Formats: sequence, structure tokens, C-alpha cells
Amino acid sequence: MARVCDICGKRTRVANNVSHANNKTKRKVFANLQSVHAVFDEVTYRITVCTQCIKSGRVAKPARKKSVAV
Repeated sequence: MARVCDICGKRTRVANNVSHANNKTKRKVFANLQSVHAVFDEVTYRITVCTQCIKSGRVAKPARKKSVAV
């Protein structure tokens, strides 16, 4: 699985670790990706989406099924 948001394309970035002595070494910054069920054209898919897309409502989640008490 690629670490890329299926909606906005957010992916892993490169940043620096900065020590107290101001030494810089490269590191990876991963996007906060979640695997969710989403509805497109009345079909439910499992996609990988960043949390900002989930919060902003860019992902349509399926309706929750109501449990029936027996």
C-alpha cells in the first residue's frame, strides 16, 4: 500500500531532525492516513484517506446499519 491519500494526493514528505548542536539529518514525515469505507456512485470501496479529507467531508461514508434487537 502506497502512503498516499486517494482523495487529495498527500504523501510522505522529507524534513530535518535538528539536534541541540544544530546538526541536521534527513527524516521522513508521514501523512496521517486512515483506511475507511467510502461511497462513490452508490458503491462502497475501502480507500486510504488523510484525516483532513475525513474532517472536511470530502469522503462520503456509507450509512450505518441499525442493529435489530431480537
